[in-house]
Amino acid sequence: MLSEYEWQAILLSLKVSTIAVIISLPFGILMAWLLVRVRFPGKSLLDSIIHLPLVLPPVVVGYLLLISMGRRGFIGEWLYNWFGFSFTFSWRGAALASAVVAFPLMVRAIRLALEAVDQRMEQAARTLGASPLRVFFTITLPLSMPGIIAGIVLAFARSLGEFGATITFVSNIPGETRTIPLAMYTLIETPGAEMDAARLCVIAIILALVSLMASEWLTRWGRKRLGGVC
Repeated sequence: MLSEYEWQAILLSLKVSTIAVIISLPFGILMAWLLVRVRFPGKSLLDSIIHLPLVLPPVVVGYLLLISMGRRGFIGEWLYNWFGFSFTFSWRGAALASAVVAFPLMVRAIRLALEAVDQRMEQAARTLGASPLRVFFTITLPLSMPGIIAGIVLAFARSLGEFGATITFVSNIPGETRTIPLAMYTLIETPGAEMDAARLCVIAIILALVSLMASEWLTRWGRKRLGGVC
């Protein structure tokens, strides 16, 4: 049986990962669309910035979040003074850290799906009088749905495993920011808690495997719905 400590970490991880994905998705679709469909100066720079969390140490990402979105950060201080809203030492900060770290994976998956969409279909719809917004929601978005689903699940799985940026940005607070990786770190540092840490490790592996299998299944399902070949 899982202890209350373990259930707390699992439920908090699921909550943080879900919210991170929900927050990221609109921006992920927008950034992927800009990178695929729009030509503008600085496009390569934007692409590099989006993918920067993939190559930066997570601690660096957490530090950048701390100095920008923390209570005394140049954005976080403004949010707190005007709206009383703070990311510091809360699950909201953990969700933000997870969203930032997982964002490049989401954008990459969606971008690949958008690149595979036949633009002749979009052009035909515009020729028939459809507005760009209607073309996007009725043709582009449905055709890229398998990639969007894959991006969602990959981002969710990455968020479940986020550690470095979270502990740097919002610390390791029980019931508030202590997700599965942080709970494992605490148990590893606690004498005699090796079995508890191993149990959480197994749970983390299972959740990751389920996420990846769900991604594969949903992608195949989406292709079938669109008449693709599995």
